[in-house]
Amino acid sequence: MKKIPLVWQIVAGLFLGILVGWYFNTHAEHQQWVSAEILKPLGDIFIKMMKMIVVPIVFCCMVLGIAGGGDNKSFGRMGAKSLGYFFAITTLAIIVGLVLGNLMEPGAGTHIAGMIHADTALKAEPSKGALLILQQIVPDNLFLSLSEGKLLSILFFAVLFGMALNSLPREKSAPVVATLQGTADAMFKLVNYVMAYAPIGVFGMIGSTVATFGFASLLPLLKLIGVVYLALALFAFVILGGICYLMGENLFKLIRYFKDELILACSSAASAAVMPQLMEKLERYGVPRRIVSFVVPVGYAFNLDGASIFLGVATIFIAQLYGIDLSLTQQILLVVTMVLTSKGAAGVPGFAIIILSATLASAGLPLEAVALVAGIFRIIESGTTTLNVLGNAIAPLVIAKWEGVDIRNPASRQYEKA
Repeated sequence: MKKIPLVWQIVAGLFLGILVGWYFNTHAEHQQWVSAEILKPLGDIFIKMMKMIVVPIVFCCMVLGIAGGGDNKSFGRMGAKSLGYFFAITTLAIIVGLVLGNLMEPGAGTHIAGMIHADTALKAEPSKGALLILQQIVPDNLFLSLSEGKLLSILFFAVLFGMALNSLPREKSAPVVATLQGTADAMFKLVNYVMAYAPIGVFGMIGSTVATFGFASLLPLLKLIGVVYLALALFAFVILGGICYLMGENLFKLIRYFKDELILACSSAASAAVMPQLMEKLERYGVPRRIVSFVVPVGYAFNLDGASIFLGVATIFIAQLYGIDLSLTQQILLVVTMVLTSKGAAGVPGFAIIILSATLASAGLPLEAVALVAGIFRIIESGTTTLNVLGNAIAPLVIAKWEGVDIRNPASRQYEKA
């Protein structure tokens, strides 16, 4: 009997989880126990295994991307191009979210009374200056940052370590590079073992969400969900599609090529779950390893298109919910705030809610409304995570184009190892 492809196993786990979750949501006598003791742990195991793999892969690939070929000058040029692209594209995503939020008015006409639990206590994230943000990025202890999965701190050390390796004589740096390369290759093999568990993990995550919240709780907030998904679709097909067109690529061809990763991202709502496969597929597509190893890990910290759109729509939604009219100047300041606060968000479920709290606090908007959005965020997060992954699949193609690499011509892949 032919083996069922992994993508269809994940889809089966997704729909089975919805059915099981719906059953226990409508049979409340066992719902809490099944959700807390069976379904949620099944999902959490998958997320933990992916986080276990992602940190060493990010560290090894980032160091290899810098020290594996070229010099620090060429790396600096590529890094500047990557960060410039990430800031531009996420700023555009936030603007798209704000514009659609103003046009569609998802919060208008919604009665907030009784929708927010009185016992919900949320604390604002204090706004910080640029130097304080940089201070938090620099790790006190590398191993502590690795254990806590602090992506920006890991990237900071990896960049400096890679540049230091690059400045050493080849005979001294070669053994370290070979060790890291072997470690990265082994971790990519380990991904295959973990992915065999993905259908069960997706089943548990979806089942727990539906069993806990059901479908009825979504009805008052369907307009917010609809506007977010409309913004995500417009950004994907118009903005990212336009970028692909300018590069001579076809967006729909890329979506078909990365369909397994996009489906897994949608069902798990964890972009970290697909980073290793995404990097492998980009290399097979023709993007040089040096570019993939740098752009994808950095993109996971700086290039969150879906999360940026959500921030824009959700902020306008909450302002409309409370009847607060935000001026053009206030919205411009919001764009700046969101661009800065959204950088460094880890590719794990739910982080955008923390960023939203910081954004609302900086704008003086009611923070308790975050509890309302958090209740349905799992539904929205499937879409935002999928767009995050699609954006990070396209970004290395853009940087490769700017670096003068013709991915269709193997002879032009100057950084590719033989």
